[in-house]
Amino acid sequence: MSSRKLSLLVKLIIITLVTGASSLGISLLLTTSGFEHLLGTLKPKSESGKASQNKLMSADAQNITPATDQMNQVPKSFQGTIVYQGKLKANDKVIALTFDDGPGPKNTAQILEILKKNDIKATFFMLGQMVKYFPQVAKQVAADGHVIGNHTWHHWYFQMDGATAASEIDRTADIIYKTTGVKTTLFRPPGGFLNNGLARYAKNEKYAVMMWSEQSGDAERRPPQVPGLVKNVLKYAKPGAIVLMHDGGGNRSKSVKALPEMIAGLKAQGYRFVTIPQLLEMQVKEQHLAEVASPVVTKDEHPNNQLNHE
Repeated sequence: MSSRKLSLLVKLIIITLVTGASSLGISLLLTTSGFEHLLGTLKPKSESGKASQNKLMSADAQNITPATDQMNQVPKSFQGTIVYQGKLKANDKVIALTFDDGPGPKNTAQILEILKKNDIKATFFMLGQMVKYFPQVAKQVAADGHVIGNHTWHHWYFQMDGATAASEIDRTADIIYKTTGVKTTLFRPPGGFLNNGLARYAKNEKYAVMMWSEQSGDAERRPPQVPGLVKNVLKYAKPGAIVLMHDGGGNRSKSVKALPEMIAGLKAQGYRFVTIPQLLEMQVKEQHLAEVASPVVTKDEHPNNQLNHE
């Protein structure tokens, strides 16, 4: 074979190979799986794959139905008032645990597990923006039977006009309802500030503005170590107390570690645990039995209104 014919044959072979490779590449691109591989968006091929993506979300949270209003409502006599604690008899050893600034995917989930293990129901004051970011965690709180309260959208402290205050509270109420089915009448002002417009709007809307009578100290600028957090709660525990803790707003690993010790210590003192609505309902029943006026503090000034927390 002459060199000219050999050269021509080689060229034909090269052209054939290049054309075949190009066609193969184009066919791969045109398939759904090939295109998704290039985009990094290939979906699981089986239900087991989908299940692995949702392993952090329980079946209860996935199948949640709208919560009953009764669990999250307070007696009418408390709507539009400011409450620091339940006023109960000395032998009514009940206490309400509350958690602010969540929900979050780590701390809230761990706290829920601890509460479930101890068969305790608590009250969670949620930020609207956190419910938006972590809706499945908010659903889990409701699915586990805990009470949900409104803690504004942004957790702002500054002075607000009526429109801003309304937006902070109404937007949060709306997303809590759309996410969990809960219509709450509980509101807690960020930092405990009562004079920046938020509490005024909440009272006008018939929320019970919920403060606290003791706190763990987990949101201080320099929070105590775990033993200090536990001591703060156990030392000042009393019938009808409302305890302030946090499941959001920062690293709350100390709070998570301290919670089992707090629960064990309170149980050793003879306490049982209730939600805010349950606590206030107990007070109403005692008032009826004693036929006396409600002793709940309703004035707008209190030392707690200068306590900031993240």
